[in-house]
Amino acid sequence: MGHRFMGRAHSNAWNQVTKFFDPALKPVLQVVCGRDEESLRAFADRWGWEEIATDWRSVLQRDDIDAVDIATPTHLHAEMAIAAAEAGKHVFCEKPFARSVSEGQAMLAAAEKAGIVHYLNHNYRRCPAVLMAKRLIDDGEIGEIYHWRGAYQQSWLVNPQHPLDWKLRKATAQAGPLWDLGSHAVDLARFLVGEFREIDCRGKQFRSERPLAEDSSKSGQVEVECAALMTGEFTNGALASIETTRYATGRLNHHTFEIYGRKGSITWDMEDMNRLQFYSGKDLPDRCGFRDIIVTDRLHDYVGAWWPPGHIIGYEHGFVHAAVDFLDACAAGGVVSPDFHDGIAGLKVLEAAAESMKSGWRVSLAS
Repeated sequence: MGHRFMGRAHSNAWNQVTKFFDPALKPVLQVVCGRDEESLRAFADRWGWEEIATDWRSVLQRDDIDAVDIATPTHLHAEMAIAAAEAGKHVFCEKPFARSVSEGQAMLAAAEKAGIVHYLNHNYRRCPAVLMAKRLIDDGEIGEIYHWRGAYQQSWLVNPQHPLDWKLRKATAQAGPLWDLGSHAVDLARFLVGEFREIDCRGKQFRSERPLAEDSSKSGQVEVECAALMTGEFTNGALASIETTRYATGRLNHHTFEIYGRKGSITWDMEDMNRLQFYSGKDLPDRCGFRDIIVTDRLHDYVGAWWPPGHIIGYEHGFVHAAVDFLDACAAGGVVSPDFHDGIAGLKVLEAAAESMKSGWRVSLAS
């Protein structure tokens, strides 16, 4: 469901997965759903979908549909995921998970009642460098973690003519970069460091009005923040900061983290995604410093299915990695992470941040 930016990324993954991997199930691109029939038909022809449909509910009643890929705006996720689960379809859902914890809980309840496989597509978890970072942390190479410093910075709202789209309205997006970009940053923080204990957040709106998409001579109210800065503490005592913005001039998709521990440190930048920087306190004083680990060897996660060592992979490959893991989970009736449980955990952090942003107070997360 959905055939724009994420629809392309997901369709490419389903097309590529059996060409490079050997999943237990082979995907068949049966039906793609959207609203505009003309553009939908062109999309289906380009990406290999066998049929199109403008009524997604009717598709869920078909016996030849086993799984549903939800790549729509956030406000549509809950209704679609619940209906898909009730129809007995496995669900591959794009982030942000939902607009609220209560919506997410309803999605999880429906999925668990139906016994389906449910996956939330925080695709950055499946970048080989991120998994290398996870391995170094789990192996104790950086020791007790003191700091997580994360940022997700984009610049597309610097343009004052950018229209008032769905990401700038509360009813469809819930929040601004706090939700859209922050959901990724929070997921990686939870994956690599642990759960949050408390959150403090400040938001800023740099521009309160935007041209209407349907009539650029008129303007409408921007209903969400333009940037947010979260600070907080993990349950393990580490301190956290996460900056999210769409006003970072010159930054197109600058998703980074820095992790500082007692024995070492790790940094990563999505715009240089095949490189992990690692500092080890074990190094001799006269030769210490951050080293580059280029994750293009066949020993690195997923990489052996792609190209010879030294040949980098890119943004789209994380979606392919998610597709193979999802298909294997569907075949085994198992679990693939992050799932809807992770979605709710992430939403609790984002809701705490939104509450703090509104009240000006630090917010504790219930255990």
